Amino acid sequence: MIGRREFIRNSMAGAGYVWLSRVAPFAAGAGTDESRIEVLLGEPLGTISPNIYGHFTENLGGVIYDGVWVGEKSRVPNLNGIRKELVEEMRKIKAPVIRYPGGCFADSYDWRDGIGPAEKRPRRTNFWAQEETAAGSTSHKYDPNHFGTNEFFQFCKLIGSQPYLAANVRSLPAAEFYHWVEYCNSPAGSTTLADVRAAAGYAEPFGIRYWGVGNESWGCGGNFTAQEYAVEFRRYTAWVPRYGQPLSFIASGPNDDKWDWTRGFLEEIVRKGPEELRSIYGLALHYYAWNLSRGRTREWVEGKGDALKFETVDWYELLRQGDVLESLINGHWLVMGEFDREHSVKLVVDEWGPWYRPGSEATPGDILEQTPTLRDAVFSGLTLDTFNRHPEKVAMANCAQLINCLNSLYLAHEDKFCVTPVGHVFSMYAAHQGGQALRTIFTAPAVNYDRDGKPASFWGLNGSASLRDKELVLTVVNPHVNATREARVGIRGASFKSGTVTTLTNSDIHAHNTFDQREVVSPRSKALDIQRGDLAYAFAPASVTKLTLSLE
Repeated sequence: MIGRREFIRNSMAGAGYVWLSRVAPFAAGAGTDESRIEVLLGEPLGTISPNIYGHFTENLGGVIYDGVWVGEKSRVPNLNGIRKELVEEMRKIKAPVIRYPGGCFADSYDWRDGIGPAEKRPRRTNFWAQEETAAGSTSHKYDPNHFGTNEFFQFCKLIGSQPYLAANVRSLPAAEFYHWVEYCNSPAGSTTLADVRAAAGYAEPFGIRYWGVGNESWGCGGNFTAQEYAVEFRRYTAWVPRYGQPLSFIASGPNDDKWDWTRGFLEEIVRKGPEELRSIYGLALHYYAWNLSRGRTREWVEGKGDALKFETVDWYELLRQGDVLESLINGHWLVMGEFDREHSVKLVVDEWGPWYRPGSEATPGDILEQTPTLRDAVFSGLTLDTFNRHPEKVAMANCAQLINCLNSLYLAHEDKFCVTPVGHVFSMYAAHQGGQALRTIFTAPAVNYDRDGKPASFWGLNGSASLRDKELVLTVVNPHVNATREARVGIRGASFKSGTVTTLTNSDIHAHNTFDQREVVSPRSKALDIQRGDLAYAFAPASVTKLTLSLE
């Protein structure tokens, strides 16, 4: 795994304040007027794709085996082998799309190993085997292939999600990609692979639309140059059977701020003509917030912090790292525009989240498993708000990863299960899906803190807003660890008559849920007190808040 560079972006809160003061003057520092939120109904940004609330499942540690898959004969309640409680929770958040089987695992995976009778499927060495410890489950090191294409499709069907499959470009030929599409999508009785699918109990085609052509092809997915990978992308997607099903191919895109990858890939793609861009649905951007060393190192291991044991400065440093994603979206979008002036190709942020050093695993032996805290909930709210503010650029995003991994929504082991603070944020934000994003101006005093003896600052309030019919959803992050931010909320072009508020917070910034204490961090809802269309609300410290407002 290569290191990921730390980036720090300057706060834009000041620019927002100057603009707002010209149209709605107020006295800074005067009680409720020192912070304002203004939603501009007349400035829509675009429809928020539900797919930006997507998820990611890789055969890594306890994600698949023990997380998603427990087996048909397990004493853990299950639906044909899939953890029942996980299915129930994911239905609540309206999970739109799930990425599988990786991640780095994808480019070592032969899809044929995961079809046919389970007892005849081969056992294979997992890509992540070298990271496994003696405490890890054997099924994590040596893949039994009990969970494959059929089971993944079944999982997606149970939770109402679309599958997003990542194809192996590093170690399988293009013909196998063609055949995987044929297995999944060819009509009943039409091909030998359709008959193989039917023999497993799936006569009707899966109709899978989203296909990743490799993963991190600059690293574990082949160690290509951008130009070399572009040639492979053209070859793998040159002629793939559709069977009446639209196929959306997602190219392996840049890591962090690697502008040269984006530029080199697209430059090579259009070498045969600009029409080649039509073969690309999205360009995958990966970004992890990991370096909490405050500038002391860029070394991948030494730079990481602890998931549970952290200081206030580490809270702010992680959020600063997360805030960098907005500049990456804007930066790669500009580069993409050099070759794709119509911007037909969108960004797909199919891996994102914080990454800490080992030690906080809920289940000993589960590699890369972290216990999410309130800090990760605030980080996730910040990130989802970022996607909401750029609906014309980001077509899909996939949090890494769904269960028993990095920024997981859920933790599970045998018959134990809990929703993490991150899972609660996704539940709160589901109301944005399919809504019309609206430009929203946040004005609040910056957060000032000490960064190893030097002053540092971060924005005071930020978020996003969306509208569906007469219902406005406004989500707000207050990053300050101990200061309540009272803000006046205004809607230019309408007024509101009623509403509710849901808040996720805790007096302890380290608070987290466990198998034994599942509700330590959980959302609380109540009716809003709205006086004559006027709303002032006090946003709790270290919180994620959702206001749902009915407009007149």
